[in-house]
Amino acid sequence: MEIREYKIYREAEILPLYAAVGWTAYTDHPSVLARGFAQSLLTLAAYEGETLIGLVRTVGDGCTVVLVQDLLVFPSHQRQGVGTALLREILNRFSQVRQIQLATDNTPKTLAFYKSLGFWEMAELGCRGFMRIKV
Repeated sequence: MEIREYKIYREAEILPLYAAVGWTAYTDHPSVLARGFAQSLLTLAAYEGETLIGLVRTVGDGCTVVLVQDLLVFPSHQRQGVGTALLREILNRFSQVRQIQLATDNTPKTLAFYKSLGFWEMAELGCRGFMRIKV
């Protein structure tokens, strides 16, 4: 597995990844997703040869706050260290940033995964997160 910066958006490989993990809010509006990639702070991709197997996309200012917007791994490659490697690379590249945030599914699996990488639930830090979404 090789992790490299994802600089050129390739819809033909991105849409199948988002679809494979059920993120249809993205695949239903591919032009919006493409614009989101263009506006991202940093996107890293994991490849086996020339085959995309996972991706992490961040937004923010890169100095005071970074938001992990997307962390996706093809189901056939999950639980093999791909997501961990992608997120660790983000943590290394933004090690000077005080706040690295993310929102994720509320499942025991995701809780254990992010806690294993040093993340805290906001409530544990005396914080509360809010989100407004357009449906």
